[in-house]
Amino acid sequence: MPDDDALTTAQPSPAGATHDLDVVAIGSPLLDVIDMVSESHLSASGLEKGSMTLIDLPTATTVQEHMGAPRFVSGGSVANTTAGIAELGGMAGFVGAVADDEVGRTYTEHLRASGVEFEPHVSETAVGDGLGTGRCMVLITEDADRTMGTYLGAASTLSPAGVPTPFVARASVVLLEGYLWDVAAAKEAMRHAAATAHASEGSVALSLSDPFCVDRHRREFLDLLLADVDILLGNEEEMTMLFGASSTNEAVAAAEETGLLVVMTRGAQGAIVLTAQGPEEVPAAAVDQIVDTTGAGDLFAAGFLFGLTHGMDPVTCTRLGGLCAAEIISHTGARPEADLKALAAGAGLLAG
Repeated sequence: MPDDDALTTAQPSPAGATHDLDVVAIGSPLLDVIDMVSESHLSASGLEKGSMTLIDLPTATTVQEHMGAPRFVSGGSVANTTAGIAELGGMAGFVGAVADDEVGRTYTEHLRASGVEFEPHVSETAVGDGLGTGRCMVLITEDADRTMGTYLGAASTLSPAGVPTPFVARASVVLLEGYLWDVAAAKEAMRHAAATAHASEGSVALSLSDPFCVDRHRREFLDLLLADVDILLGNEEEMTMLFGASSTNEAVAAAEETGLLVVMTRGAQGAIVLTAQGPEEVPAAAVDQIVDTTGAGDLFAAGFLFGLTHGMDPVTCTRLGGLCAAEIISHTGARPEADLKALAAGAGLLAG
């Protein structure tokens, strides 16, 4: 468990170590296929409203065929986080498995163009099984809710061999994507990444990703908190489910027992962050109109982890995370359209 100093800032690099990357994220490289749909269209898709459902390629193809005018964006939960960190002026890296196909090459090009160091892994398993690069069908309804159907494809082939130790060791914080826990081989890849981070005196953050993901892996996630994780990020529903709590207060109390740096997002109610002095409530950043909640948690994590690796206290980190989330929900898609660095400077959270 981390001591109180770990609740103030990320662990410093040991003498002689080179943490030249703020965050390296381990996750699923997915091409986001995004469209605005009606409630009836969503119902016909067979996907669970407001959640992420794993689907096969034929289902993904069928969902896409019924879309009107989809947009295509290189995405994936923690990949979005790394892009947000780069937008803020940080140094971020990403590890994930893609196929040797046009989608994979385009994905790699786009993520690197966003300023992220990407270490793509193409496994023999993906090639042999004919798996394509993963994609996520994102259906947005008029209430700004987002529903996702995810075909993992090549992302499901990530293994410890696909996680380059020297690359991961460069990170002050290694971020693990909860979604990836659905894949058996990827679990070992994530454990390998966590062990590498701690061996190089970095910290490990876990994003819970989705309530259904927590429901599937609650016991294993709780086990991870005992020795592998230093920083826990999730929303109110995910946290209450993880700790088997019946209320927000119960979830916060259970989170305090872990001794970890924990931040719980609460939508329009802002967020609660656990500091060395106890839980602190942080109001949500103002937003004129909520258009699409896709990527809100991802960009919150970007602001929070950027702040953490740049010496900010947990409350300021939470404010920066909320500012980034507010920007992303003001338009469709999970990548910023405004200059995050300028927004943060204007809010007094970064030097201009």
